[in-house]
Amino acid sequence: MKKRSAISAEKAVMPDVNSIKEATNAEEKVKKVHFKRIKQLNEKRNENTSKYPKFNTFLLFIFPVFICFMAEVNQGKYFSSFFKFAAERPTVILFDILITAVLFAFLLSLFKKGWIAILVHSFIYMALSTTELFKYGTNGNHLILSDMKLLRSVKSLTSFAYIKITPRLIIYYIIVIAFILLSVYFNPKLKSAPMKRVAFACASVISIAALIVLPSFYKPVYKIFAVDTKSATNSFILNEKFVHNRFIAFLIQTATESYSNRLIVPRDYSEAYIDEIMNVAVDDQEDFNGGKKPNVIVIMSESNADFRVFDELNIDKKYYKKFDKAVAEGKGGIAITPTYASWTVRSEFELLFGLPVRGINTPNMPQRELADREQPALAQYYKSWGYNTIYVHPFQNNFYSRSKIYGHFGFKKMIYHDDYEHTTDFTVPVKHFGTYVDDATVFDQIIKEIKISDQPIYLHTTTMQNHQPYNQGEDPEDEFTNYLTWISHSYDGLDVFLKELKTINEPVLVFFVGDHFPSLRGETSVYNQLGLNGENCKDLYKQKYFFWSNYNADFSCIPDHEISFFYIPYVIFNIIDAPRDAFIEKMNGFMDKLPVYSDEYNSSTPRDDELDILTIDRVVMEEYSPSPIPDDEITTQD
Repeated sequence: MKKRSAISAEKAVMPDVNSIKEATNAEEKVKKVHFKRIKQLNEKRNENTSKYPKFNTFLLFIFPVFICFMAEVNQGKYFSSFFKFAAERPTVILFDILITAVLFAFLLSLFKKGWIAILVHSFIYMALSTTELFKYGTNGNHLILSDMKLLRSVKSLTSFAYIKITPRLIIYYIIVIAFILLSVYFNPKLKSAPMKRVAFACASVISIAALIVLPSFYKPVYKIFAVDTKSATNSFILNEKFVHNRFIAFLIQTATESYSNRLIVPRDYSEAYIDEIMNVAVDDQEDFNGGKKPNVIVIMSESNADFRVFDELNIDKKYYKKFDKAVAEGKGGIAITPTYASWTVRSEFELLFGLPVRGINTPNMPQRELADREQPALAQYYKSWGYNTIYVHPFQNNFYSRSKIYGHFGFKKMIYHDDYEHTTDFTVPVKHFGTYVDDATVFDQIIKEIKISDQPIYLHTTTMQNHQPYNQGEDPEDEFTNYLTWISHSYDGLDVFLKELKTINEPVLVFFVGDHFPSLRGETSVYNQLGLNGENCKDLYKQKYFFWSNYNADFSCIPDHEISFFYIPYVIFNIIDAPRDAFIEKMNGFMDKLPVYSDEYNSSTPRDDELDILTIDRVVMEEYSPSPIPDDEITTQD
């Protein structure tokens, strides 16, 4: 009985085993068919290489022209605008084609197989042109090669951007893919000895490098092809340069400009020279108004700006009502920001260090220029005075490498919030408004930090609520109205925050300012409607600020005229009557004689050698100037 059962079970299993074998055989047959087809295709492609030499040569020669045109058309959206530009500035188009040809020659020398070089080159050009398309459509600024430093934060950048896949964009990609497939099928190859390929590759690299770094080469080349080389000291002039150069020439020329503007340590930099600059008298004064140290709160509000400066916009007063109330209770003024629409870290650098970004040639990301050591940021001064120092930013700690770099700035505590990783350092309930953390959440955290600290606190916060995109509201396309609604919401939270500070039984000084005017869409933005350009855009670098206190602070030292962002920390020192060293006294002197020092706002202001070399000394070089960092910490860093 058991034997029959075993036989029956074996028979029952047999069909399954057979089915598996049949399926395996069928799969092998399919693989053989696919392999045979691939083999036949490769044989055909190899045949085409020798059968159509003239056509293959044509493909290799025409490709640089083709991909150059497609990249330009893709970022500009329309064939018509491209052909109009080509008719008006044919020498620039010829320059683009030559640059593209040199790059293609390098790739062809590297890969030998034409279709691989075409594939790689197509990917690079179409990816860059699409990035340019979305970047300008998002914030009205054009792509420069230094923007590529932010690729590691691509997840964050996609949350900022308006990315819209249109039928036109798809068609352009289909055209490029069709050319790639054509090259795959006809299989052009570079028939050249290895040494000649190496020579071609080296010649290509040298010519491109010379165009970036060698003035004796790039100056006549740009002149011959009528490439616009006007120095771009603000975003509007940079955008005007794009109109003259278009995509490829703009990328190359701005790379040249960026290299020529690199930071070079002055020849006369030395400890003796810094000592000479620092030879200033330091007044003896009673510190902190008789020893009373107030809490100092610095709020840099993301993209917060007062558009009422443009009368023609007829902005409803309701949006700024609570801001005006805070100004009336304290004292307001105008600070000149070192940036517009983006690069918050420029403004942050100036407020955190009390130094001008112009001193290190106004890089987009000044924190990348800093020496990897303890930095004499203003938090170091507060820490030396017995303050609890805190940095708050309701966004990812790795964006702009903040957590790594800002760890050198003297903050005892850093508080971040990462929606992507679902992590937070906030100890109050986190609310959102629009895409990002509500400013009210930041204000709640500040209140809590004041209450739990046994020491007075110095707290700097860079908020996120008002960062683009502004496509959330009653009308997703009306980004300007949405923006005004968001900053009005921010002011509502600010009003509640200030009311609560009035109930706290310890002195608090608040400084509030926006980092820059907001990023708005390129072609349809209110900036374009206002007709702003490189000559009339100064108002976009003026940021209204206010000081406010819950005690009888002396605001008489607040300047009645415009000052650069980097002077604000010294105004704060003067209000709280903080101790002074030679460096602080020197910066107060600069504030009197050179109140605005900004390329973006006024490039005609001459460079100040002392201010520049002090900036380089403190954040890049040896820090010979008076330091708030204790000697033992400096020794440890060495």
